[in-house]
Amino acid sequence: MLAFGAEFAVPAGYLNTPSIGVPPARVADAVERAVRRWRSGQDTPGGFDDVVTRSRQGFARLAGVPAERVAIGASVSQLVACVAGGLRPGARVLAAGREFTSVTFPFAQRAEVTEVPLEELARHVEGHDLVAVSVVQSADGRVADLAALRAASEAAGVPVLLDVTQAAGWLPLDVAWADWVVCAGYKWLFSPRGCAWLAVHPRAHERTTAVAANWYAGEDPWTTVYGMPLRLAADARAFDLSPIWLAHVGAAEAFDYVDTLDLAAVRDHNVALADTLLGKLGLPERGSAIVALEADAARFAEAGVVAGVRDGRVRIGFHLYNSPDDVERVLGAFG
Repeated sequence: MLAFGAEFAVPAGYLNTPSIGVPPARVADAVERAVRRWRSGQDTPGGFDDVVTRSRQGFARLAGVPAERVAIGASVSQLVACVAGGLRPGARVLAAGREFTSVTFPFAQRAEVTEVPLEELARHVEGHDLVAVSVVQSADGRVADLAALRAASEAAGVPVLLDVTQAAGWLPLDVAWADWVVCAGYKWLFSPRGCAWLAVHPRAHERTTAVAANWYAGEDPWTTVYGMPLRLAADARAFDLSPIWLAHVGAAEAFDYVDTLDLAAVRDHNVALADTLLGKLGLPERGSAIVALEADAARFAEAGVVAGVRDGRVRIGFHLYNSPDDVERVLGAFG
């Protein structure tokens, strides 16, 4: 199918983007070409430097920050651990209730994590050492009030980590103010699993720890392969993980595609489908691309709907390759 200027092989009824996004043809083709090179021995390690650079720059553009503020990694939890590692033992971290644990577990290893309802987060900022929250909640698609959180954190002088994994790619972002912004690319950003990014504000650099320091985090990775002393990059590349090459091949191409999109139009498309579904079910609109429903997952499968089950509910997500036909399929699951 053709959607937003790209070809997708997504099957009808695929509403599982919050779990795994489907790439446009140009992204899948780029990865397939890379696999063909790999299987025929045509690659060298340095040959992937360009796609890693493009991937880093792509996330920087999306987050609204310079590329030198962005570290690359493989998962959200691995990058959040760099932030958690900079906390004093026993520090107090504030999080939303039922937050995705890749955001909270790294902090729980060395800090006291307090959970409050997402809607009350801004009111509880004072007295904590850090706030960590997903911009869009994984379980049910609720959207954090970032304006209120920013005002509260700046008034109290409390740093903020934002996870944009369930937002980046469909929701226009205004997050450059945050101390840290973390994201995985394999959902709404059309990339293979294995690529993630952490934007580090200059004021937070000294509070971030390279917990997985490695050769690739050097100022010049190809001269930090052997021997001491420790010599990490001066910018956010100090927190890099050695890249998963094929993942960044896909991510570099995916960001080139994302750059062509009007994310406000993507948001309007996705939210219109989600809110139309909620309205037809007699439920209040949520203004999010993600919907969580009290329903029988088996009936969804019988109706040809591919969905996930999270926190006891059927979770679906509408992206730019979905259409009103997918709304009707979901309604069919309800008889």
